[in-house]
Amino acid sequence: MSTQPNALSRSRASLTLEYPMSVGRYDRYEDAQKAVDYLSDHEFPVQNVLIVGTDLKQLERVTGRLTRGRVAAGGILSGMWLGLFVGLIFALFDPQASGLSTVLVTVLFGAGFGLMWALIGYQFTGGQRDFTSVTQVVATQYEVLVEHRHVQRARELLTQMDPMAAAQAEVRAAREADAAAAAAAAKRAQTTAPSASPAGEMPQPPVPPQGPTSQPPASQQPPYQPPADV
Repeated sequence: MSTQPNALSRSRASLTLEYPMSVGRYDRYEDAQKAVDYLSDHEFPVQNVLIVGTDLKQLERVTGRLTRGRVAAGGILSGMWLGLFVGLIFALFDPQASGLSTVLVTVLFGAGFGLMWALIGYQFTGGQRDFTSVTQVVATQYEVLVEHRHVQRARELLTQMDPMAAAQAEVRAAREADAAAAAAAAKRAQTTAPSASPAGEMPQPPVPPQGPTSQPPASQQPPYQPPADV
């Protein structure tokens, strides 16, 4: 019976809080770490603290150009290291093998294998990635969350540590609350407004009821006048 699901659930439980509340946001991980360290130095129950990286982004730093010669040199070097490791194992555990010759043969074989493997892999890329790089995933902001039972104490301690940062955090939280309230009010106004006419159509005026056309009485009609002679 596998215990992997139980281990996964325990890991998730250790990385969550029942009702977390934010006590600070920082642009660098070092600042968030400093805040948690300050809480720990003042006997705060830091087991109720969680540091969360938000707005993740991936950075890729290009380190150089990748050519066929560079690929071949890297394959030979890695193959030689592998051959040296295998040759030393054979020389230590095989009494019939000659130590130095066995190591040299395995190193040469590893170099040839590494060269062939590297060139084949480079050929399959089709020249679409002719550069080397280092990739890292970083967070734009780091937020310190605390269990709701201890949030007041945490905010008091962080205010003592850096009053200016605490005041800025309060202003930012107030602005976010105002923006959320304005968005909610606008949404309620849209839901309660009467339905508008379709785009491009103008409202039509009401058409009066049409009855039978009334003719003036004969007594009121003008008398007949013959055309004048030319």
